[in-house]
Amino acid sequence: MREIENLRAEIDRIDASIVELLKERMKCVHRVGEIKQEQGFPLFVPERESAQREKLAALNAGVLPEDALLNIYRQIISCGYLVEGGLRVGYLGPEGTWSHQAALARFGESAELTPYHSFEHVFAAAEREEINYAVVPIENSTAGFVAQAMDLLMTSDCLRICAQSMQSIRNCLLGNIEPEEIKVIYSHPQVLGQCRLWLQQNYPNAEQISTASTAAAAKIALREADRGAAALGSQLVADLYGLKVLQNNVQDIATNTTRFAIIGKQNTQPTGKDRTTICFGVPHTAGTLADALILFKNHSINIYCIDSRPSRHSSWEYLFSVDVEGHEGTEPLESCLKDLRQHCPMVKVLGSYPEL
Repeated sequence: MREIENLRAEIDRIDASIVELLKERMKCVHRVGEIKQEQGFPLFVPERESAQREKLAALNAGVLPEDALLNIYRQIISCGYLVEGGLRVGYLGPEGTWSHQAALARFGESAELTPYHSFEHVFAAAEREEINYAVVPIENSTAGFVAQAMDLLMTSDCLRICAQSMQSIRNCLLGNIEPEEIKVIYSHPQVLGQCRLWLQQNYPNAEQISTASTAAAAKIALREADRGAAALGSQLVADLYGLKVLQNNVQDIATNTTRFAIIGKQNTQPTGKDRTTICFGVPHTAGTLADALILFKNHSINIYCIDSRPSRHSSWEYLFSVDVEGHEGTEPLESCLKDLRQHCPMVKVLGSYPEL
């Protein structure tokens, strides 16, 4: 018992030191914030955060669980945003969506988070500078690019992808009834699709009803529990709306992940490990797409993914979007973009940002 008391006293001493160091850190952060405001620099600097994550990994040397250490520092950095003057972040709402979780994971609980009920609304808020950044889904590992987000990025005159965040999608069966009492299951259509096989195997006779969001589904499940209503959604949805988690991880694909884009008006500086999203159009003649893509090969640039979207200006003509390795301001991508602009009537960089 004596040994435990001594160890607890040592823990208390270390805690006091941590708090003093945090206070010293925030004094420095406050001064950085003053300089940023004086010189018009953004509060959120993705390239700096990318370097910090690498630094923390090196300092940790694998001793602490990496995710836990990053979560601790996420809240420290989030507190720093508040000390520097506050950060306003919009996300595709309502509360409890995966966009909400991605915003929390990226900016922490000290940022001012505001839900918007459509892609158009959150993009418009960012363009008006009602918010500093918007967090929106841009690609899913099973469903591909998110069309609405890509269309709005392609047409915006001022917004770019400043950073990205990966969010593992872990859907849960939610309800305030016993599992065997479930007669109808509500959720967003995309979530119902992600859990299709699980639903067939476990609730083949339950009616499936689509809702505008998982939050809307949770509200119905809460209100109509006596009618056998349940919902599919996240742990955060359950916590927000007072539902029990009846079963975890009911998605069909365990590795289901959504890539979220942090949208803003700034240009992110190179880190050495960057990704760039590009939109381009080609003449509607044989071989022009192949000629454009070969430019990336000639410059030894890896293409992560490619997608096509209707141009909206002419029937049956398309715009292509690609994610590639590298930063638009560094070689070899800088030279590749020059060649691409000579070949294509339209080329637009939607953002260069850290891969991490």
